[in-house]
Amino acid sequence: MTGYLVTFEGGEGSGKSTQIARLAAHLRAGGHEVVITREPGGSPGAEAVRHIILSGLAEELGPDWEAVLFAAARADHVAELIRPALDRGEVVLCDRFHDSTRVYQFAGRDRDTALLERLERATLAGTYPDLTIVLDVPAEIGGERAKKRRGNAGADRFEKDDAGIQEARRRAFLKIATDEPERCVVVDGNRPVDEIAAEIRALVEDRLEAKRFEAIDRSLKLGHQR
Repeated sequence: MTGYLVTFEGGEGSGKSTQIARLAAHLRAGGHEVVITREPGGSPGAEAVRHIILSGLAEELGPDWEAVLFAAARADHVAELIRPALDRGEVVLCDRFHDSTRVYQFAGRDRDTALLERLERATLAGTYPDLTIVLDVPAEIGGERAKKRRGNAGADRFEKDDAGIQEARRRAFLKIATDEPERCVVVDGNRPVDEIAAEIRALVEDRLEAKRFEAIDRSLKLGHQR
């Protein structure tokens, strides 16, 4: 069976990193090979771009140039880490992916849909998530979590935006989930960590089992054809 790509999306402080770590430990205990990665970043070239983006150095260039930088980082990330891991049959858990570019650089900019589509085709080259988990948390709660997490460190390029902008991003993630229900599942992130983790475990296990049976069915059909 080929690998399985699970992406985690949501606003600042939605708990993605915590839930990815919990899920990875569970899957590894069950015998799966698991790769944890993130965006922007995940490969040497993409990590270099990450610093430029999150430091705010590219902000003055405008959202189009930020989107191009994200695209460059994602292309390297997919080619160097994600696709090889999937080819090896591993489960890849990614903290943010192409949906974050849709939300952070393009939400509310309908006139730029063509640019977004071109960037997605070029960077993903057919490597789309099998499952996207949208962790939904009210923007004010997420903002407080993010502030507590970073301690005395300064807010990054996106954490510094006000609650109104963060709430608009939250709604944009929810719209993506509504538009693509077969890929995206919304999980209430404003609950106890263990409760959220249990829901995600069950969800991913069901999807992996379904994919395993699909692979067996395809193999049997190919055998009959021969």
